[in-house]
Parts: sequence; C-alpha cells; structure tokens
Amino acid sequence: MSTHHQTIEHIALVNIKPDVDSTKVTKVIDEINGLASLDLTIHLSAGKLLRSTCTSLNFSHIVHCRFKSTDDLQAYNHHPEHLHVAKKLQEIVDDFMVVDCVSGSIRHDLLTPGYVMRVTLLKLKEGLDENEKDKLKVGVKNLFKTDEHTSISENLCHEMGKGYSIAIIVVFPGLEAIDSDVELENLYNSKVNEFIDDKIVVDYVAP
Repeated sequence: MSTHHQTIEHIALVNIKPDVDSTKVTKVIDEINGLASLDLTIHLSAGKLLRSTCTSLNFSHIVHCRFKSTDDLQAYNHHPEHLHVAKKLQEIVDDFMVVDCVSGSIRHDLLTPGYVMRVTLLKLKEGLDENEKDKLKVGVKNLFKTDEHTSISENLCHEMGKGYSIAIIVVFPGLEAIDSDVELENLYNSKVNEFIDDKIVVDYVAP
C-alpha cells in the first residue's frame, strides 16, 4: 500500500554528549521546535526523554513530528532550515536513529501540550515470515483498549533504523496511565519476546 497520502510519524532518537553545555543543548532543542514554523509538519515536539530502556543503546532526547504524507516528510528532510539545525544537532550527539512509520489511528487532538508517549521499537529475529510478523502485530494490537491511542507499523527508514523494523507508539492520557497496568506490560512482553532479538522503550512527556 502506498504511503504517499498517509499520515506519517517521524521519530528521531539522539544521545547528547555528556560534556555538552546545557545552555547549548537547550538552544539546539529550541531551534528544532522552531522548525514547526516551516508549515510542513502538522505536529512537532522535541525534548528530553523521561526514560529510555535498552540493553544495547542509550538515548537522551527525542524529536517527534507528524506529516500529512511522505512527500511532506521528504520536503522537510531537504529543507535548508532543517538541514541547518540538523547539522547543529549532529555536532552535540554521539548516537542517533530514525523511525518513520504510518501513524495508524492515533487522534491528532491527543497531541496537546503535556501529552505522554511511549515508543517501543522491536528488532525482529532473523527469518521471520510475513505470517509471524502479522501475528506479532495483531497480538500487540489486541492488548490495547482502543486504536485511537495506538499505532503499530513497520519502520520505513531502514538506513537509519539500526535494524529495528517495528514501531509501536502509544499516547497516554497522563503519567499515571503509562505505568498503571503491570499485568498489561507482562502480557505484552509475553506476546513479543518470542519474535524479537532486542527492543527499545522510551517514554516522553511533551513540553
């Protein structure tokens, strides 16, 4: 299915070098948030992660954008102002990765100031067939009460995705909800662990 006219979630995870002055970090993050004025995104938020859980990678900050189409995403990626800010960001980070995926049914009105988001990225085991991938997606999707808070999609950005091919994005009503259901988390793990080699889980509270 073509993604040219489907809403796209663009997520960049970065790790700021520990010796970078906090004032410089704040300035760069502010400049990233200022890219919303380009009128290419329908949502843009950048800031420090609440927490990051991964055995092999470490990230400190996130950029979360939403686009009406892959064409708008490409226009954003090649825009001179974006390239200028991206160069500044690259100078202060020691690692990064990018995820682009179809946004599913996440309601746009949920992305208000202070929204809480969990992004889970899965690195699948080698050799999984399409039926096993579909079983994984359906199994995870069935755990959630409504699709309007959840997106499960394949990562379209293979070259900068570090091998993490499935993205699960959940928008929560508040911080309490993100950790309230331990049973759900355990059930979720039981649904995915047999299919994956690794996973990244990051939580973010938007400014």
